[in-house]
Amino acid sequence: MNFNVKDFKWTREPADYFASEEKIEIITNPHTDLWQRTYYHFRNDNAPVFQTETDEKFFSFIVKTEFESKHRFDQCGIVMYLDSENWIKGSVEFENEKFQHLGSVVTNNGYSDWATTEIGADVKSMWYRFSRREDDYCIECSDDGIVFKQMRVCHMFNGGGKIRFGIYACSPEESSFKATFTNMEITDCKWLAHDGQQPDDE
Repeated sequence: MNFNVKDFKWTREPADYFASEEKIEIITNPHTDLWQRTYYHFRNDNAPVFQTETDEKFFSFIVKTEFESKHRFDQCGIVMYLDSENWIKGSVEFENEKFQHLGSVVTNNGYSDWATTEIGADVKSMWYRFSRREDDYCIECSDDGIVFKQMRVCHMFNGGGKIRFGIYACSPEESSFKATFTNMEITDCKWLAHDGQQPDDE
């Protein structure tokens, strides 16, 4: 697989964006988000996502994000959006002038979870590496695009066949900001096979 922006398509095209082979910019619209049911009991499914489609079972997707987020819940990052009730996202989500949430959401069969860690509010750039091994997935992050650290390993119940993956940006409250995506690359799977305990006998 090779990265080609012409292979990417919008789900909910934003009003203001720029897309080339080298850079994608999204100006977010207010009141856009992705979330399903859990805890908050509401459902938000209107964030723009820019994705390509593949049935390749083993690969990694790398992207650098830069963001001018400034309002609570402003966010941008990587996404695998299959449909409204089955998707993954990884991002930095602005909280306040002191800290942000670096985290991931996995939504299986209509219920979202959210795993996060706090980082400084001064962080305005983050790299991500999204990797697939059949119907299991890994999200990693990096400050420099060289050393990646694991954020999340998960299983997607509807993620074993053809999938769509790419980038997203949104502003759940009354806000708008610019998100910039560069250094996009699709490579052989960097998430190596497990070398520890062997699988149980079937």
